Amino acid sequence: MKEVTVVNAAVLQDILIGTGVIGVFLLIGAFLRAKVPLFRRWLLPASVIGGVIGLLLGPPIWGSRAPLPFPDEWMALWEALPVVLIVPVFSAAPLGSSMDPTRKKRRLRDMAPVVLLMTGIFALGGSIQYILGYGVNLAITAVRPETGLYRTFGYELPQGFAGGHGTATAVGSILKDFGLPWWQTSQGVALTMATIGLIGGMLFGIIFINRAAKKRETQLLRDSGVIPKETLQGYTTKVEDQKSLGRETTAGSSIETITIHLTMMLIASGLAYMLSARMRVWLPSVYLPVWFYALLIMYVINFILLKLKLNWLIDTKVKARITGTFSDFAIAAAIMTLPFRAVSHYLVPIVIMGLVGFAGTYLVTFPLYRRSFRGDYAFERAIMSWGVNTGVMITGMTLLKITDPEYDSPVLNDFSMGFALMSLFSLVISPIDYNFIARGSTLANFLWNGGVGLFYAAIALIGYRMTRLPARAGKG
Repeated sequence: MKEVTVVNAAVLQDILIGTGVIGVFLLIGAFLRAKVPLFRRWLLPASVIGGVIGLLLGPPIWGSRAPLPFPDEWMALWEALPVVLIVPVFSAAPLGSSMDPTRKKRRLRDMAPVVLLMTGIFALGGSIQYILGYGVNLAITAVRPETGLYRTFGYELPQGFAGGHGTATAVGSILKDFGLPWWQTSQGVALTMATIGLIGGMLFGIIFINRAAKKRETQLLRDSGVIPKETLQGYTTKVEDQKSLGRETTAGSSIETITIHLTMMLIASGLAYMLSARMRVWLPSVYLPVWFYALLIMYVINFILLKLKLNWLIDTKVKARITGTFSDFAIAAAIMTLPFRAVSHYLVPIVIMGLVGFAGTYLVTFPLYRRSFRGDYAFERAIMSWGVNTGVMITGMTLLKITDPEYDSPVLNDFSMGFALMSLFSLVISPIDYNFIARGSTLANFLWNGGVGLFYAAIALIGYRMTRLPARAGKG
């Protein structure tokens, strides 16, 4: 028993030290973000800057000759962090919804058209990435079969762009479960796409915001058109301008507010892992990521809190600070462990896939939002969807915050509702999708995702028609 205790303590010490090292790179990233004009101009998060520095100095590129030869225990921890931390991050999304008494409540009937329209366009942006990813595979294989692309190459584009590093990290485990021998390479490609998407999505997003501000296409950034200095450097030294982290909903003498919020996330995450394990036994042919179960469980927890009139217990700002912390560590760790050598063989297809992915996502996102939401925060909705479909949720929220500093528009709320609706659709679509990945050819996957894209286009069209019904009724 004592030996087990010693081993467990040693493991926990390694976790503590390894996490602390990531923290050091996060601080380096924050410092460079504040001091380097290029980083400020492009609003690169400290997690990306610090992660790239760790990658450039670590074993993934240099091997045993690395300037910083990180121990294998740390590398294993960092590889696992994005997989684990993405679960509480996603589980937190429903927590606190419909609990803010300061926000004007909107009837579901009034929200339905906008939510359907936004869901359809946003999901179509993700679907086009599947189509383009597999399309690049089919095209390159037809022209240069000696490239040797495996049949699921292309799946990594949406997993990295729309899914982010957490989802990209899960690609390897999914393909490994299906017995596909290229699972390690695929995970490396997915992480590469996630990094390209995260950085490129932010860089292009800033360009789009600046251009839209000059053309007066933004509704809340119209007066200034300039990103505040505090946003660029990532901090403010004026204490009076520093915002509060949130409300203290409990007394620290009993239990900390952060403890309450973190506990809710951990409960949902723990139950999600247990449910996922049972589902593997009950329905072995159905695979859904753990974070999806966590999301559903948190909806139940949030519903119970509402019924028990415990609205006062949850503050969404506190929740956002916790999930933001998790995201910082997850992103930095994922970039620092990017398997650089494994994916170098597919460099040209990856570059092509990335360029096509950006172009396709843009053409589906901005023109459709501009056409569908005239005068109703069209650009703000588009930039939020662009950020999420090329990076992570935090990317979309960051870009939206630049154009909507106080989240005064209904965009974030509509998007969260649309994301929840898309998750429900995924409950049916995902199991079929995974079966195609496990056994289907590249062409079969291409055609299947083309059908999914048509489905979401129909959802968008229904929402669009519903938003026009009052206008047509008035004319009649």
